[in-house]
Amino acid sequence: MNQDIRAYNNVLELIGNTPLIRLNSILKDYPGNYYAKIESFNPGHSSKDRIALYIIEQAEKKGILKPGDTIIETTSGNTGFSLAMVSVIKGYKCILAVSSKSSNDKIDMLKNMGAQVYVCPAHVKADDPRSYYQVAKRLHEEIKDSVYINQYFNELNIDAHYASTGPEVWKQTNGKLTHFVACSGTGGTISGTGKYLKEQNSAVRVLGIDAYGSVLKKYHETKEFDPNEIYPYRIEGLGKNLIPSATDFDIIDHFEKVSDEDSAHTARALVKSEGLFLGYTSGAAIQGVKQMAEQGEFTEDSNVIIMLPDHGSRYMSKVYSDDWMNDQGFFDSKNEKDVLQVQFVK
Repeated sequence: MNQDIRAYNNVLELIGNTPLIRLNSILKDYPGNYYAKIESFNPGHSSKDRIALYIIEQAEKKGILKPGDTIIETTSGNTGFSLAMVSVIKGYKCILAVSSKSSNDKIDMLKNMGAQVYVCPAHVKADDPRSYYQVAKRLHEEIKDSVYINQYFNELNIDAHYASTGPEVWKQTNGKLTHFVACSGTGGTISGTGKYLKEQNSAVRVLGIDAYGSVLKKYHETKEFDPNEIYPYRIEGLGKNLIPSATDFDIIDHFEKVSDEDSAHTARALVKSEGLFLGYTSGAAIQGVKQMAEQGEFTEDSNVIIMLPDHGSRYMSKVYSDDWMNDQGFFDSKNEKDVLQVQFVK
């Protein structure tokens, strides 16, 4: 190796140490200082790179994963992409059971990364044999020398963020943060990061963003699973129709629910106000912060860190498509369609 060439050995060495960026416009009407943790700077363009590499390397250390084995996972897209990327570098086969709610952009990315993809109906019960949970379990049982990552019930999901995201946020803020905000799906990000931050300063408020149609907020408040809370929603990567053991509900101080429509428009507004082209879930995170600010959660002295988990390129056929937005009924009197900015010269 030429010692004069300053290069990374492979793409996996770029995972983590993502930047913190001050938000100057989109939240300017609310008290407090707001900073975004931009996870799209990971090489796989999402925070899921962290858990993919961490869980796989832990499995290797324990001898669970061996060269040529198959990695199987349930995913809404981002974890799958990260696992497929790690599998390419490390020489594993990758099979993914994906929710039909995932954007076509995500599914195409997974296929092009070399993963074998099973698209499963989104709006079925978790124990339905067609659900992506059950399909992944079945494939794991059928395929010899396979490892099921099982992020929703894998404590390593929490450990990955405790070991990386939490220390990064603490160091980047010099311990001066007052709030940490993250969307909660599997719960690994908010639980692992929140645990580390609260160990440094128990006064840090850990705030989760949930979706209407998900059971997480009510379970957090009552410790009861209520199936009546469940109904279809469009946002990917947050909320659940089951209770993931990778969520430490004791770490989380409050859950805020956001709507599909508000989150979509906020994602689009984030691009135009801050120049940050990020995903649907990032719009949900900012929308949740707006709502909590209106409820008086933050003061002028608050330093709020908001986890923005992935890149907007994965949602071109969804929130960044006028046709999709129109089909969902998201252009209405409150949120009118953007002024046409593309003109064709004949």
